[in-house]
Amino acid sequence: MQTTERLVKLLALITVVSWRIFWITMSARAQPDARPETVLTPAEIETLDRIDAARSKPRILRRTLATYLLQITMLGGYLARTRDHPPGNIVVWRRLTKLQDVAFIATGSPRRCG
Repeated sequence: MQTTERLVKLLALITVVSWRIFWITMSARAQPDARPETVLTPAEIETLDRIDAARSKPRILRRTLATYLLQITMLGGYLARTRDHPPGNIVVWRRLTKLQDVAFIATGSPRRCG
């Protein structure tokens, strides 16, 4: 009985995470000019702004959902060439987890331990 309950909880968690990834991807395709705050957390947006400022590229000029989704997918090597297909759910999933790791480190970096 315990294993069944754990499996149900795991499936519920996986469902929520996969729904969010699908929602981010499809929202960027359906409404590319939407505000990024509609699907991304403030910590994720701030982290992307910090990463973009640290790169040698010019900063993000258009603060749209499509621009931020491209920034997320480019964390892991998506090239965003003119003939490339838009990033899919798997690419967004892999890079969103990387972004969340970086955001976790960035929010904890001002505090000192020890």
